Amino acid sequence: MSTTTTATSPSIAGKYLTVVVGNEAFGIAVLQVREIIRLQSITSVPQMPEFVKGVINLRGKVIPIIDLRVKFGLPAELAERTCIVVVQVRHDENPPISIGLIVDCVEEVVNLSGDQIEPTPDFGVTIDTAYILGMAKVNGRVKTLLDIDRILTPNTMREIAAQAV
Repeated sequence: MSTTTTATSPSIAGKYLTVVVGNEAFGIAVLQVREIIRLQSITSVPQMPEFVKGVINLRGKVIPIIDLRVKFGLPAELAERTCIVVVQVRHDENPPISIGLIVDCVEEVVNLSGDQIEPTPDFGVTIDTAYILGMAKVNGRVKTLLDIDRILTPNTMREIAAQAV
């Protein structure tokens, strides 16, 4: 059973870091963003899903790296402004873990009110929209708001958490 959050829900309104992946803009709740770093050398980890590129050492802490292009079914590409957004992800009752998200570029921080956000449209049964909080209208463009806690399945999170220890 999944619950859909409505556009007027105060839990959706707030500040979002907007990033570009492919030709689309996405919003990540600022409260989950820890930092933005340049792309660096990534150590691969065997037997991870294709979108899990590996891990990096960030000030002595091992951080798993997810390529959002690959996760969203786009070809992996690196550009001049490609960077890693380090976010805090929670699953179940487990303590949060830090994960790096490879994005094409970072745009800006926007403050969204409830009337700027619409519920996720129904795309049908073949598309998984569980990781989408809603669709925001910002300066005439639509930005997809991501639920970072749901972008990875619990099984993938357990695999990543085991590797990150």
